[in-house]
Amino acid sequence: MTAALAFKNLHFSYPDGTPALQGIDLQIMPGERVAVLGPNGAGKTTLMLHTNGLLQPTAGQIAVSGTPLTEENLPNIRQRVGMVFQDPDDQLFMPTVADDVAFGPANAGLSPDEVKARMESALAEVGMLSVKDRPPHHLSLGQRRRVAIATVLATDPEVLVMDEPSSNMDPASRRELAEVLLGLGRTLVMVTHDLPYAAQLCPRSVILSDGQIRADGPTLDLLSDEALLRHNRLELPYGFDPATLTA
Repeated sequence: MTAALAFKNLHFSYPDGTPALQGIDLQIMPGERVAVLGPNGAGKTTLMLHTNGLLQPTAGQIAVSGTPLTEENLPNIRQRVGMVFQDPDDQLFMPTVADDVAFGPANAGLSPDEVKARMESALAEVGMLSVKDRPPHHLSLGQRRRVAIATVLATDPEVLVMDEPSSNMDPASRRELAEVLLGLGRTLVMVTHDLPYAAQLCPRSVILSDGQIRADGPTLDLLSDEALLRHNRLELPYGFDPATLTA
């Protein structure tokens, strides 16, 4: 089976020469849900921004379903990999929710009927169809985050890449978003500091530190390794014990 996302010896340095990624080798298979964990400055968001060409590697290769990420293939890659940023307001800028979700399909040149169908299907998938006529800024953070996901789903990507999806959300909103993400049935890559959320949503996790992969395996196994977490400046919240969970 061809990997949905493949990174081979990926390196990236910032313009001042500071290395951010140092030899990333990683394959994510179709349908997998994978959390990318690590302390601040580990390179997590930098890796995320490489998945659809927002950053170009200094060296190494990236492929999406076997298609190499090159300048020539960039439009195709960006149709296949959808990104959801931490702040939903970075993706919501139209007068209504429906307008925001329809924006991508409309700009892809689809017919008005197809645009409407994509918009309604994506909003239904995240449980937000009932608010399609409301202004996005009238919604709660959790609702806006789900609408931001819908704007990406409307373009029908193969892979969904998310940056800190649970940040600043109350428990009910976290649960509602988790239910949505578990029901999507798509390849999911989730960059997060939220270790319990990773345990809930992603059977597999990768720990990134100083631009290198330090561990890759079942999430509950990694979170149960106290020495590994301590070495990579990761801490479980008080009272959370992964040993009490089942895979």
